[in-house]
Amino acid sequence: MTAHRIGLVVPSSNVTVETEVPALLARHAQARFSFHSSRMRMHTVSPEELRAMNAQRGRCIDELADAGVDALLYACLVAIMAQGPGEHRRTEDAVTAQLAKAGQRPAVLSSAGALVEALAALGASRIALVMPYLRPLAEQVVAYLESEGFEVLDWAALEVGDNAEVGCIPADRVLKAARGLNRSGADALVISACVQMPSLELIGPAEEEFGLPVLSAATAGAYTLLRHLGLPAVLPGAGLLLAAGQSARGGAPGAAKMAGATLQSRS
Repeated sequence: MTAHRIGLVVPSSNVTVETEVPALLARHAQARFSFHSSRMRMHTVSPEELRAMNAQRGRCIDELADAGVDALLYACLVAIMAQGPGEHRRTEDAVTAQLAKAGQRPAVLSSAGALVEALAALGASRIALVMPYLRPLAEQVVAYLESEGFEVLDWAALEVGDNAEVGCIPADRVLKAARGLNRSGADALVISACVQMPSLELIGPAEEEFGLPVLSAATAGAYTLLRHLGLPAVLPGAGLLLAAGQSARGGAPGAAKMAGATLQSRS
């Protein structure tokens, strides 16, 4: 098996991404991974703290450059989306340039860009979302995704401002929020649009219950890391996004409808 080093830039209060992304990638049949994190101080998910957190990015990138990582994931979705449309491209370009100055050329990704890429790979244009954020930030996430060409049919904000508490949101509360959404005509459900809100145990049950592809910031991040490392984006038990054959379908017109038909045939 080939070995790959994954760099993670995470909020200091985040404890979920370093659990879920390694747990997902440990299922890969052809590769092994090690994980190397650098942290930015952040406790409350507010515009002010997100801006202050983003300002610490340069130090984190320098630290991960020292580790010689093969791929780097800027793992705070709302910190990017709250800065306005297209910010994931600007951030990824800036990080790429900083690493190039250090003689490093890893794949550079962000959780925000990964979600956009994963939804496109599913062929999903009409989506529903569950988010932990306070409503003003949730509205910015919706606006960001709409600026990327997705139609957000419905969304739920769980109104949790303390980032440590976000990591403790129980699965039944997330599923209850998803059940309350208008999913009629949706191509996909994003059950956790946040790398801190736990999602892995929800993906399979939610796909079975709702009959459509279900993904999260964590599964989108794993999918995009694999794609940009040139590895098959196939992981068992991680939903249709990472199912065998999805790499061949990904991005094709009607991919989400085909995935939905697969789900219906299982029921």
